[in-house]
Amino acid sequence: MTTTITINVTNNSNSLQNFFFFQQPASYSGGPQVYTNSLYSQALLPYSTSGAVLTFTMILQYYAGVQQQVAPPEVGQPSGQLAAIQAINLTSAAGGPQTNNTTNMTVSPSLGLSVPAWTAGPQSGSFRIVTPTFNPVLANYNAGSAVQSLSGAITLSNFVTAQPTSNLDCQPVIKFYVQTGTYTAGTVMNFTNSSINAAICDATPGFTTFNVTYNIDGTWTVKNMAVSQLANGALGLVERSVNSFGRVLADALNAQVLNEAGTGVISTGTAGNFNLPTTITNLNNPGGLAVFKEYQVGPTGGPYKGAMCTALAGTTGTFS
Repeated sequence: MTTTITINVTNNSNSLQNFFFFQQPASYSGGPQVYTNSLYSQALLPYSTSGAVLTFTMILQYYAGVQQQVAPPEVGQPSGQLAAIQAINLTSAAGGPQTNNTTNMTVSPSLGLSVPAWTAGPQSGSFRIVTPTFNPVLANYNAGSAVQSLSGAITLSNFVTAQPTSNLDCQPVIKFYVQTGTYTAGTVMNFTNSSINAAICDATPGFTTFNVTYNIDGTWTVKNMAVSQLANGALGLVERSVNSFGRVLADALNAQVLNEAGTGVISTGTAGNFNLPTTITNLNNPGGLAVFKEYQVGPTGGPYKGAMCTALAGTTGTFS
């Protein structure tokens, strides 16, 4: 039986809203720039006047994906064309079974990916795409993690520009977001900006269904559901937790992490104080940070001070 992740969205505002769905970027070896595509977008009438609920369902399966670039990735533009995908397994932890964790990319006579097989080398929780020799002056390719919807549509969820003759290791994160706005599937979007005050659907703990409500004040309520045994012994969906996101949390997210030059916000979070070393929790974009890199940290709006990220675990980072 295919395992799926389902996100149901209800619009409790007083007007038509456009919603789009996207995934937290994976971690990629080598620290290249990571791009994110929208997975799905649809307009939704207010529930009070229409009774409409927007549902997006995807298959819980990891896919390696490659795609030919038509132009360098740009926010608001399609990421590419002529894509190839392969269902793939993640590398087991030390001592675990060998998995089909590696696929070989081909560009001639056509773009493709080989049937995955096991190789040693990829880190636990990642898969590998082995790229061939090609001339990036003549053609460039996107490579990364793909998602398949229940309808069968495949979208390159997040990706990097592939380098020739190299090993690209990708560690996917099964955390999804819902935000207001319009980005059609396969269109490059700005993850850092779009994830701020978005609804978060984190499937990492085993949740498979998320009932997301867009509230009249612009905030979100997310009910996390999981398949469990009911009182009558049958299996069914049970609400496990409820989270709130959006402007109600704005005062709590009092910390910002900027790039080393201090010219752009990479992540927001919560900090008790900014005396180094400081710990910032509830990071909204931990995938954009890396241990042993320099950043500017401080309260929202500044002042900021230079600090190195010395530890990163989940959505918590330490800066010294």
